[in-house]
Amino acid sequence: MDAASTTSERGFNINLSARTISIAVLVFAIGVSGYLSYLKLSNEKAFCVAGETFDCGTVLNSVYSEVGGVPIAYLGLATNLIVISLLLLEDRISLLAANNVLLVFGIVLFAFLFSMYLIYVQAELIGSFCPWCLSHEAAISVLFALSSWRLYKFFTEPI
Repeated sequence: MDAASTTSERGFNINLSARTISIAVLVFAIGVSGYLSYLKLSNEKAFCVAGETFDCGTVLNSVYSEVGGVPIAYLGLATNLIVISLLLLEDRISLLAANNVLLVFGIVLFAFLFSMYLIYVQAELIGSFCPWCLSHEAAISVLFALSSWRLYKFFTEPI
């Protein structure tokens, strides 16, 4: 499999697979997208880094912060919840066991491409960055790398 197994000083066997690391990254991403969703829902001001290039309010309230009237933060949270659910259910549902690597990769590929678009929007169209948004986009980038690794292993390891 794609597991890297090591033994700690106390003798615990630590099994780190791309799937396990993906779940950990998604927990972080859910926290960030949950916070951004809360901000959109409550109209609270974001806790943001002070500086010329960082302005969370401008980014979170721009015309680009919604797609078809739905806040992007909600879409990010929903995507993260779907992907973590798929990963957690992978061993329990036979259909997912056979096809989940491809399904997760497809969803994460779309999320990654959309995240790259959002970075472009912040840099070129808005002219300000939101550190919360960038941290979520970084998490999606890590998730994309992990999903790509799982896809590679899926096609190269014998059954």
